[in-house]
Amino acid sequence: MIHFVGAGPGAVDLITVRGQKLLEQADVVIYAGSLVNPGLLDCVKRNCKVYNSATMTLEEVLEVMEQAENEGKMTVRLHTGDPCLYGAIREQMDWLDEKKIPYDSCPGVSSFCGAASALNLEYTLPNVSQSVVITRMQGRTSVPEKETVASFASHGATMVLFLSTGLLEQLEQQLVEGGYTPDTPAAIVYKATWPDEEKYVCTVSDLAKTAKEHQITKTALIIVGDVVTHHFYERSKLYDPRFTTEFREAK
Repeated sequence: MIHFVGAGPGAVDLITVRGQKLLEQADVVIYAGSLVNPGLLDCVKRNCKVYNSATMTLEEVLEVMEQAENEGKMTVRLHTGDPCLYGAIREQMDWLDEKKIPYDSCPGVSSFCGAASALNLEYTLPNVSQSVVITRMQGRTSVPEKETVASFASHGATMVLFLSTGLLEQLEQQLVEGGYTPDTPAAIVYKATWPDEEKYVCTVSDLAKTAKEHQITKTALIIVGDVVTHHFYERSKLYDPRFTTEFREAK
């Protein structure tokens, strides 16, 4: 059995209880060493075989999985955050389907949640933003033409950008081109929830400058939108005494 497990955003105590139990039971662990906190491996069995996929190709990862399955061993494929976001898991699952090797997924806390916690931020403030766009700049991996940053920026919703820290000058241009004003609040969160976490609030026009000043070139999320400074939002109706709900009459 192959278990795809979300490692969480970085802090070792932010993996799920289920994920930790699977790690403790695993005979083989293949972890994304470029992003997963190696401290998570402290709980694996002494005889567990551990592989760092940062130095492996897809074919090499699949070979380890198949060998472990043939030997009747249980494998944990440990991905950063939640595997469903930029985890490159579909190509692994399709191959497992072809080989008729069983697998399942254990969700994890995404780094975009970790970044919000670092800033004590709510992404969905009433009358400010009720939508979150999770996307990335186009780099070596292409982005569909209909999903450019500029096209998403036209909505003015909260935006969280993965894998874009090395392209901040182009990002600034696309955000303004799409409709954000240069003084729109923004933030850079480096290694959210890790011990060496860094966070900087700035504006869209200062993203590249801020990253350069603090020598941030990777492993950071960019957050854009008025929720970053959380001013001028409306009170939630859910707890408003004048608002009737299924559980409470209005006063």
